[in-house]
Amino acid sequence: MQVIFSHGKESGPWGSKIKALAEIAKTAGHDVESIDYSHTQDADERAAILGRYLPTVDDNVLLVGSSMGGYVSIRNANVPKVKGLFLLAPALYIPGYELQEYFYPHNIDIVHGWSDEVIPYQNSMKYAAGNNVNLHLIEGDHRLNSSLDTVSRLFEAFLAQWG
Repeated sequence: MQVIFSHGKESGPWGSKIKALAEIAKTAGHDVESIDYSHTQDADERAAILGRYLPTVDDNVLLVGSSMGGYVSIRNANVPKVKGLFLLAPALYIPGYELQEYFYPHNIDIVHGWSDEVIPYQNSMKYAAGNNVNLHLIEGDHRLNSSLDTVSRLFEAFLAQWG
């Protein structure tokens, strides 16, 4: 299984959160990739980049996305080799983003901070209400850095589904 990370709008492919989660994925025996989208701020262009990358992967995939990277991940969720999504404060229902309705029938975990000042946690609640989602509302702001231990434990549990 390959775990592919998609970072947020203003972060990079190997920020502290992705590094921590990537180590957990490697320890669990998964291959890891983090795509660099820093050359564009356009969410739908980033989604197209991931869409072009996925056919080059030989294994099944878990997508992990933070903020805008959550949107990028869910835009590509219906690719057959994608088996699960782990989304951190995903940028869902954002005006100007091409996709506003999201359907993905497989395993989804969403982690969102109660104190998120960038993406309202209610957006994640709206998505979770109509879909088969494990929604974790936790202490923390948009970056979730102060809650990295909790995020890490949730990610470990998410990965445990795939051995």
